[in-house]
This record gives sequence, structure tokens and C-alpha cells, in this order.
Amino acid sequence: MHAFDVLGDPVRRRILELLADGEQTSGAVTAIIQDEFGISQPAVSQHLRVLRDNGFATVRAQGARRLYAVDAAGLKEVDAWLERFRGFWNQHLDALATELARGKRDRRKKGTEQP
Repeated sequence: MHAFDVLGDPVRRRILELLADGEQTSGAVTAIIQDEFGISQPAVSQHLRVLRDNGFATVRAQGARRLYAVDAAGLKEVDAWLERFRGFWNQHLDALATELARGKRDRRKKGTEQP
């Protein structure tokens, strides 16, 4: 499955957002997703499996609990795809940085800059 097919689902994107905050138990993820999306525990488990099988999440056992975390492998495919578009926003960010520096320099020359 292509990375964007995996990320195209809002439930899976939300699960990744939760995991980005740190390792989570499957029970904690399930409770939040059930509350926000109103889907069953088996459906949440399927989404976790898709994320795991496609390199977006890892799982480890801790006793009877399953702990999920973000796996950067799946995100690398997304990052590689986005690479060709970075120039579009990097140019704007570079221009913004230049303008901010210019404004700061001008305020300093006028003696109006605040720390």
C-alpha cells in the first residue's frame, strides 16, 4: 500500500498524531479513537495493523499490553515524495527570513528595537 493511501484515512492520521506524542497502549489509542470516530475496537485494531504493516507504527509487548509507537520508516516515503516540492516553500521561508532580518536591522538603526 502506498504511503498516501495509508495516510489518506483520517482515523489512521489521528492514530499517528496520538503516537507522535509518545508510545501509547492499544487500549488508550482505542479509547480515544472510539470516542472521536465512534468506531468499534476491532476497527481500531485494523487501522493499527495497517499502520504497523506499512511501516508507520511499531508494536511491542509489555505483559498483556501492546505498546504502539511511530515508526519513521513509513514517513521516509512521504518525506522523499515531498522533497521535490520543498523548493516551493523553502524559497518563501528564506525570503521571509531575509525580510525579518532586514526589518530588525532597520529598527536597530533607528534605535527603536525592543529586546
